[in-house]
Amino acid sequence: MLRPVAAGIDGSPESLAAAHWAAREALRRGTALTLVHAWQWHPRPAPSVPADMTQRAWAEDLLTGVSDGLRAAHPGLRVLDRSVEDAPVTALLAAADEAALLVLGSRGLSGLTGYLLGSISQRVVARSPVPVVLVRAGVGTCDEHFPAPDGISPDEIPQVPYRDVLLGLDTDRPCEELIAFAFDAARLRGAALRVLHAFSVPPSFAAADGLVPVSGPELLAEHENAVVATLRPWCEKFPEVPVAETVVNGRAAGELIRASAGAALIVVGRRERETRFGTYLGPVAHAVLHHAECSVAVVPHA
Repeated sequence: MLRPVAAGIDGSPESLAAAHWAAREALRRGTALTLVHAWQWHPRPAPSVPADMTQRAWAEDLLTGVSDGLRAAHPGLRVLDRSVEDAPVTALLAAADEAALLVLGSRGLSGLTGYLLGSISQRVVARSPVPVVLVRAGVGTCDEHFPAPDGISPDEIPQVPYRDVLLGLDTDRPCEELIAFAFDAARLRGAALRVLHAFSVPPSFAAADGLVPVSGPELLAEHENAVVATLRPWCEKFPEVPVAETVVNGRAAGELIRASAGAALIVVGRRERETRFGTYLGPVAHAVLHHAECSVAVVPHA
């Protein structure tokens, strides 16, 4: 039995956008959607809780309203809802344990500052055992597809192609979980996969007889060959997915953020390791999460 797609909701616009993104993903995967709303009793309820309503009743009412709306908007989708009296991080990580994918909302700011990733989202992304997708408020079906002719919504013309899926690839330490997720995301959408590998040119490298200047073209060709070799078995496994490789001399985070404009989804990795300061997200994933111009999938890997 396929694991469901899970989405955390709290009634905010960004969580509603995430719930609808998760609903579309569940339909693409042919599985169910689990909605999770975590709440905790407080002696001073939030202003959004009506005076004649208990906090538990308000939480359940919110969850019912969202799940009913999703069923109406996405016919044929099986929606399960779960109201949990617990800390949000605890509840969301528990949902991730039973899901194939966890989807969260992230507030969009401006083109310069990108996403606002709250402390709850950061802790969940850094500790989730499954991939986590961050969706910005206002993101809808149109943002995942190329423009339709004459401004017609992609909802009305399902064959309007999806925008590309973008993968950030490290050829020094390629990760199967990350590459597999990106290829499968492109396959599910019938989309192309853009693979971006960034490297930095050192001033020189050590050789047996001392320091030898690095040739720019030679180094570029070396990295291009490494990308092709890394992707070859995956292209054979997913022959239906068109793949375009880009190899650039630059910083990975900045290049991925620039390339995210016009993509449906960007896929980055997070190594599963602990530090003395807690879980580790990594500088590239951290930067992409805060500044990407599309939804971001963070895939944990060893």
